[in-house]
Amino acid sequence: MPDTPPSGPQDPRSSEASSRWALPYEWQIGWRYTRAGRGGRRNGFISFISAVSMLGIALGVAALIIVLSVMNGFQKEVRDRMLSVIPHIELQSAVGAALADWRAVAATARAHPEIAGAAPFISVQVLVARGETMRGAVVRGISPAEEATVTALGARLRDGVLAALRPGAWNIVLGTEMARALGVRAGDQVTLVAPGGQVTPAGVVPRLRQFTVAGTFEAGHFEYDSGLALVHLDDAARLFRLEGPSGVQLRVTNPQQARAVAGELLDRLPAGLHVRDWTRTNRQWYDAVQIEKRMMAIILTLIVAVAAFNLVSTLVMTVTDKAADIAILRTLGASPGSVMAIFIVQGALSGIVGTASGVGLGLAVAFNIDIIVPAIERALGVAFLPGSIYLISRMPSEPMAADIVPIALISLGLAFVATLYPSWRASRIRPAEALRHE
Repeated sequence: MPDTPPSGPQDPRSSEASSRWALPYEWQIGWRYTRAGRGGRRNGFISFISAVSMLGIALGVAALIIVLSVMNGFQKEVRDRMLSVIPHIELQSAVGAALADWRAVAATARAHPEIAGAAPFISVQVLVARGETMRGAVVRGISPAEEATVTALGARLRDGVLAALRPGAWNIVLGTEMARALGVRAGDQVTLVAPGGQVTPAGVVPRLRQFTVAGTFEAGHFEYDSGLALVHLDDAARLFRLEGPSGVQLRVTNPQQARAVAGELLDRLPAGLHVRDWTRTNRQWYDAVQIEKRMMAIILTLIVAVAAFNLVSTLVMTVTDKAADIAILRTLGASPGSVMAIFIVQGALSGIVGTASGVGLGLAVAFNIDIIVPAIERALGVAFLPGSIYLISRMPSEPMAADIVPIALISLGLAFVATLYPSWRASRIRPAEALRHE
């Protein structure tokens, strides 16, 4: 049996041509129009306008990703500082009443798989006075040992100033801003004016009690540093004439799921309890952040929209320049739909390249903003976040897929929509009229 002759070397251009022509001709022509930069001044100008459109989309997408990432970073910083002081969920009885059996309530709450800690508390608004200076504050009665399982502040200060909160010692721990406003430090005396009063023959006399300042705490959140005071749970119960804690505070494994967990606990706990998660306790801040982020996204999306609709002018100029080519394609049998697909491919490719470049640029800046911003500050000799004014001295950033994916999809959608009208106009060109002017 004769040997089969070895096959000769294949021409690489043949394989390249076969793979290239495997694509529909609409894709091939659309890709050729997208990258065309030669063929005269007019083609070069159209290519330049197309590149500018893609650059505009890229910059708009990158700006949207960077801004939302920085907003997420600031939101996370403030949220973490706030949640270091307050519980994720509060279970409270009716206003002014003690919780009948707080241990049973805490045990029921702990049975939920997302609950990581529980502790009793009493929370009442009072006046804190030092001489003629008075400040409104929220006094929270806590058990130092159990508080450490609920808040980061309690865990951090458990063996520090909170160790001085002992039953009957009448000690108090103030926020740093409140202590500064009252002009007190550790060892000084302050007077708490409790709501309500004692009825005497001379009339209603407010309940007063002197406390010794055991120390201060700093959470990094002005609202709590200036308006929160901590005392022992037993001292708070005696001062406010309660038979026990007024509620139970809980820590959730994932703070972002606190609202969902609170809704599930509402069905498990006895009736008559008020269940509030941290997003409802701080509703004004939470709603303001969400609205601000939403509005900023809308504003920056308009920038992306302007850049995407620059593709309209690019495609219109391309359609005008390629009228003769379109006429020839029509005479060769191309349908109006195929002609429309050519220019949709051209615009869609520009949108894809611009969006991909913008996502890459935005993520590169967002993940390295802690390096880029200090470099800019050193180059310009300025400080964007002075530590003496702001509690946060660095620019935080937290890119989130929940923001980036919609941004990319919206950008691609706008680029696609921008191609529809010019592509439709191209499909309406009549071959005879286009070739008459050639």
